[in-house]
Amino acid sequence: AMAYRSFQNYSRAEEGVVFSQRWALIAGIAVGALCAVFTAKPSFLFANVAQSSSTTSIVSTNQASLASVVRLPAIQADVPPVVGQPMISSTLQAVKTANDYSLPVGIGAVLLLISSVVHNYLKPANVPLAIPEVVIPVKQAMEKAVRLVTGMADKHTSVAMMAVASEKKVVGIKSPVFNETCDQTGITLTRFMLEVARANPDLQELESVFASIQTACKTIAKLVKRSAIDGMTGLQAGGGAVNVQGEEQKKLDVITNDVLKRALKFTGRMGVIASEEEDVPVEVDNTMDESYGKDVLVEESGGRYISVFDPLDGSSNVDAGIPVGTIFGIFTEDDDCKLSDNFFDKDMSEAMKGCLKSTLKPGTSLVAAGYALYSSATHFVFTLGAGVNGFTLDESIGEFILTHPNIKIPPRGKIYSINEANRLNWDAPMQEFIDGLATGKNRGKKAYTSRYIGSMVGDVHRTLLYGGVFGYPADTKNVNGKLRLLYEAAPMSFLIEQAGGKSTTGLVRIMDIPPKNVHQRVPLVMGGSDEIDELIQLYQA
Repeated sequence: AMAYRSFQNYSRAEEGVVFSQRWALIAGIAVGALCAVFTAKPSFLFANVAQSSSTTSIVSTNQASLASVVRLPAIQADVPPVVGQPMISSTLQAVKTANDYSLPVGIGAVLLLISSVVHNYLKPANVPLAIPEVVIPVKQAMEKAVRLVTGMADKHTSVAMMAVASEKKVVGIKSPVFNETCDQTGITLTRFMLEVARANPDLQELESVFASIQTACKTIAKLVKRSAIDGMTGLQAGGGAVNVQGEEQKKLDVITNDVLKRALKFTGRMGVIASEEEDVPVEVDNTMDESYGKDVLVEESGGRYISVFDPLDGSSNVDAGIPVGTIFGIFTEDDDCKLSDNFFDKDMSEAMKGCLKSTLKPGTSLVAAGYALYSSATHFVFTLGAGVNGFTLDESIGEFILTHPNIKIPPRGKIYSINEANRLNWDAPMQEFIDGLATGKNRGKKAYTSRYIGSMVGDVHRTLLYGGVFGYPADTKNVNGKLRLLYEAAPMSFLIEQAGGKSTTGLVRIMDIPPKNVHQRVPLVMGGSDEIDELIQLYQA
């Protein structure tokens, strides 16, 4: 649509230039013609004279000359003056009239020539017809495109007309296609997942999982917005409540964990749930009510998916109204666990061993990941392994609307987001990397700007949209980093990589790290591909 408008605007500009040139030419001709007409009047250049006396004297003189030359007085006598005088007089009058018009006609021609020269000198330069912007062809087969056709009826609920094509697709995942949309609602998250399920029948159960996650996120958004009004700020139980990481729990930490855990449990699709606020993974009981089996034949899935999440990332900032968020990752229940029996404690139950085997998987095993950001608006961004799409909550209809399709992070940005108070505690490659970004001594040859919220979801969201680098590296106080691998670093790295970026510890790709425990911490730096490649090269030097 943008290319079409650009083409149309340049066409109109070209028409305006041609139109103005035509008027300039007509004006030049008109000026020359008017000058010729006005200058043709005798009173303009000549004084009025008596035409009869002048004619008589000229005729008499000419007759005398003719008689003297030819010497035929008889013939002169035979020519009646009444007849000869008018004929010669009319001839001479015609000659005089031609002579009278020659000067003004010449002046008019000169003025017309001058007008043409002035027009050619002052006319606007020809504007070449603009070449429309190249439209990315819609890829078919395994790289089927996401086509969006929506209107702009409501700026809060609709998306501009666009064509989006994901470049890299995971084999077996087909992106949804939208040939028609509602101008009033746009493409909702509910419809998006319905189309995903239609295009990928094996992902039908994932549709109900996302329906529950978005319901939980809407609830948490409401809780965060009203936390100060409803008295949900401050520490849990007045202080003293500590999670397994040794962090004091906020009231909202406990409440939001319960909201999301129950929402996932109620899907009937979860086998295991692991949370930042839980000491260990929890097995979900998917037993159905006995009444279901009496009249209706129901096939029980047994919990196909495993969910890991941080219910309220950045909760230490929530009392100050700073953006916070929810991070989640989804695995499938399978037999690819590489944990041997020696990995587990001897007194560990078989059920707990099964939970850990289902949960302790590297990021490469994720089938979905995403986050919700609770800020000036509530955003929901996720990936199914086939690109990254962002939705915004329209509170008037209670639906997430697709507003950021096919998010791509540029190879190099201009913002770095990191806690620079720890600069002196970083290792040498990290210090050199950040110094290079700050001073412009990097491959991009430009100085970066520092922006740091202190909430991972907020900082990563900005990095996804604007480009740049986000990091929480290891330091002398946190030798293993501070962010949790399973439910923070891995899901966010999955998103960044699907958007075209990279994520690393500096030495190892985050997605390749197998967790040793549920709450394992890792160093993390993520961003544009060029920026992360530069950091890796510094560590390898």
